[in-house]
Amino acid sequence: MADVTDAPFRQLIAKYGKPDVTWTEFVSADGLALAPKAGREKLLKSFIFTESERPIVAQFFTANPDHMKKAAELASELGFDGVDINMGCPDRAVEKQGAGAALIKNPKLARELVRAAKEGAKNLPVSVKTRIGYNKNELETWLPELLAENPAAITIHARTRKEMSDVPARWDMVKRAVEIRNALKSETLIIGNGDALDIKDARKKVEATGADGVMLGRAIFGNPWLFSEKNPTQKEKLLVLLEHTLLFEKILTGTKNFSVMKKHFKAYVSGFSGAAELRAKLMETNSAREVKKIITDYLKNGLK
Repeated sequence: MADVTDAPFRQLIAKYGKPDVTWTEFVSADGLALAPKAGREKLLKSFIFTESERPIVAQFFTANPDHMKKAAELASELGFDGVDINMGCPDRAVEKQGAGAALIKNPKLARELVRAAKEGAKNLPVSVKTRIGYNKNELETWLPELLAENPAAITIHARTRKEMSDVPARWDMVKRAVEIRNALKSETLIIGNGDALDIKDARKKVEATGADGVMLGRAIFGNPWLFSEKNPTQKEKLLVLLEHTLLFEKILTGTKNFSVMKKHFKAYVSGFSGAAELRAKLMETNSAREVKKIITDYLKNGLK
C-alpha cells in the first residue's frame, strides 16, 4: 500500500509479527527508468529492506514493457525475492498511464508486461496483483489471459475496479478463480485479497475457497502484531507508534513528508478513553521529537 507499507513500517512488521511473504509499496517503473538521478534515488528509498523482511517482493506499476523489464532487472540486482506487477490499482493518475486496473481492459499489454518482467527478473518469480474485472466481473476471460503467461502467483482483490473498496469483497470469486486455475491445469498460486480481518479470518477464507493464501492489507494498519496474533496493550501500541515515527524520520526524512505518518497516528490511537484528544495533539506534530514528548507525557499521566 502506497505510503503505508514503506520501509519503516515493514521493518516493524518483521519485528513484531512477520508474515510468510512481504510486498513493498508499489513503485513506478516509468519513474525508475526515466527520472533523473535525484528522482530515481528518491524512488529507490521505497526499496530499502532488511534481511528480516525476507522473502520480500518488489511491486511495480507501468504500461511500458521495456520499463517493466528494466525494473525487474533492478529488483534482481537489489536482491529481492520476487517481482510483482500491479494490475489492480484504481488511482486515476496510475490508470491515466494505462497501468494499474486499466490493464484489465488491455489483456494483450498485460501479458506483454508479465513476459517482460520474467525476462528482466531472470530467476525470480513474477506475480500479478489484480481485480476480478473493471466495470463488471470479467474473471472468466481475464484470469485465463494472465494464467497463460504462467506467473508464479496471482493475487485476486475480490472486487471490480468500479467497486473500489465500497462493497464487500466477493470471496466466491476467489473460489471461482481457483476453479479456473485448476481447470486449466495451471501451477500458478491463487491468493485472495479483500476484507480479511485477521489471521483467523484469513484461514477461514482459505478453507472456504481453496486459495493458496490470503494477502492482508488494511488489517495491518496500526497493528504490526497482526501476523503474530498478539493482542497488544494500548501502552504497547503507543510505544510502537513512537518507534515507528522515529524510524520513519531516520529512513525517509527528505524523501517523504512527515504528514505521511499521520495516517498511522489515526490507526494506532483509537478505541480507548482519551484517544480523540491524544490523536488531535499528534496530528499537530511535525517531528518525531514532538511526538515523543506527547506520548511520553501521556504515558506518565497514567496509561499502563
